[in-house]
Amino acid sequence: MSLENINNRSEAIKKIKELAEGINFCFFCTDLAQPPFESTPMSVQEVDDNASIWFLASKESEKYKNIKINEQVQLYFSDPSSMKYLSLFAKAELVDDQKRIDKYWNNFVAGWFEKGRADPNIVLFKIIPQQAHYWDTKHHKLVSYAVTLLNAMGNNLTNQEREGNIRI
Repeated sequence: MSLENINNRSEAIKKIKELAEGINFCFFCTDLAQPPFESTPMSVQEVDDNASIWFLASKESEKYKNIKINEQVQLYFSDPSSMKYLSLFAKAELVDDQKRIDKYWNNFVAGWFEKGRADPNIVLFKIIPQQAHYWDTKHHKLVSYAVTLLNAMGNNLTNQEREGNIRI
């Protein structure tokens, strides 16, 4: 596995956007000071041009209550089928923005909010990455598997896996 840190801001934003939107679901952890952390699977609505990650949530959730007390969160994205992973330590902001709620509204989201998009308990989480680490492959996972197999048979091919820190 090669170490490939990303220090350029535009490349960092591009990588976070690629992984977070591509994987889409993450384990969203709050209450980091008190193990075990409160952790919930959540779906990404958008990664904006500043690498902020947006989620729709409820003001009645434990996650909302925890963020009001401590804004530090940890997100874990995992897609074993494509060998892509992302860990983000971030600051969470609670945002009330009906235009953005309308932008993200869809049938999947509607299933979570019985009162519809005008539900006063809908809140947005804006996640601002502070530290990130990724793991993925340079090429399609089948190429990586083939290289691994050939190396196991005595060849000396370049490793196709990479990981690194992402500096925003």
